[in-house]
Amino acid sequence: MKITYDSEVDVLRILFTNAVIEESDEDKPGVILDYDKDGNIVGLEILDASKRLENPRTVEYAVTG
Repeated sequence: MKITYDSEVDVLRILFTNAVIEESDEDKPGVILDYDKDGNIVGLEILDASKRLENPRTVEYAVTG
Protein backbone atom coordinates (compact mmCIF):
# COMPACT_ATOMS: atom_id res chain seq x y z
CA MET A 1 0.00 0.00 0.00
CA LYS A 2 1.21 3.48 -0.84
CA ILE A 3 -0.26 6.74 0.47
CA THR A 4 0.62 10.12 -1.04
CA TYR A 5 -0.64 13.63 -0.46
CA ASP A 6 -0.07 16.35 -3.07
CA SER A 7 -0.57 19.70 -1.34
CA GLU A 8 -0.37 21.64 -4.64
CA VAL A 9 -3.61 20.07 -5.87
CA ASP A 10 -4.88 19.00 -2.40
CA VAL A 11 -5.34 15.33 -3.33
CA LEU A 12 -4.79 12.32 -1.07
CA ARG A 13 -4.20 9.07 -2.94
CA ILE A 14 -4.13 5.57 -1.52
CA LEU A 15 -2.91 2.80 -3.81
CA PHE A 16 -3.67 -0.72 -2.61
CA THR A 17 -1.71 -2.52 -5.34
CA ASN A 18 0.67 -1.74 -8.19
CA ALA A 19 -1.92 -2.87 -10.75
CA VAL A 20 -2.53 -0.66 -13.77
CA ILE A 21 -5.58 1.57 -13.34
CA GLU A 22 -7.99 0.85 -16.19
CA GLU A 23 -11.01 2.84 -15.02
CA SER A 24 -11.92 5.46 -12.43
CA ASP A 25 -15.33 6.35 -11.04
CA GLU A 26 -16.35 9.24 -8.80
CA ASP A 27 -18.36 7.24 -6.24
CA LYS A 28 -19.32 10.31 -4.20
CA PRO A 29 -18.45 13.93 -5.01
CA GLY A 30 -14.70 14.27 -4.46
CA VAL A 31 -14.08 10.54 -3.84
CA ILE A 32 -12.68 8.64 -6.81
CA LEU A 33 -12.27 4.86 -6.91
CA ASP A 34 -9.69 3.37 -9.29
CA TYR A 35 -10.18 -0.11 -10.77
CA ASP A 36 -7.96 -2.64 -12.56
CA LYS A 37 -8.95 -4.50 -15.74
CA ASP A 38 -10.89 -7.10 -13.69
CA GLY A 39 -12.94 -4.49 -11.84
CA ASN A 40 -11.03 -4.78 -8.55
CA ILE A 41 -10.48 -1.60 -6.54
CA VAL A 42 -6.79 -0.73 -6.69
CA GLY A 43 -6.85 2.85 -5.42
CA LEU A 44 -8.75 5.70 -3.87
CA GLU A 45 -8.38 9.45 -4.39
CA ILE A 46 -9.83 12.14 -2.15
CA LEU A 47 -10.10 15.57 -3.77
CA ASP A 48 -9.93 18.70 -1.59
CA ALA A 49 -8.40 16.47 1.08
CA SER A 50 -7.53 19.30 3.47
CA LYS A 51 -11.24 20.18 3.65
CA ARG A 52 -12.38 16.57 4.16
CA LEU A 53 -9.74 15.18 6.52
CA GLU A 54 -8.43 16.40 9.84
CA ASN A 55 -4.82 16.35 8.61
CA PRO A 56 -4.05 14.75 5.23
CA ARG A 57 -0.32 14.91 5.98
CA THR A 58 -0.61 12.47 8.90
CA VAL A 59 -1.19 8.72 8.64
CA GLU A 60 -1.99 6.35 11.48
CA TYR A 61 -1.47 2.67 10.72
CA ALA A 62 -2.40 -0.34 12.84
CA VAL A 63 -2.42 -4.11 12.36
CA THR A 64 -4.86 -6.04 14.52
CA GLY A 65 -5.51 -9.73 15.02
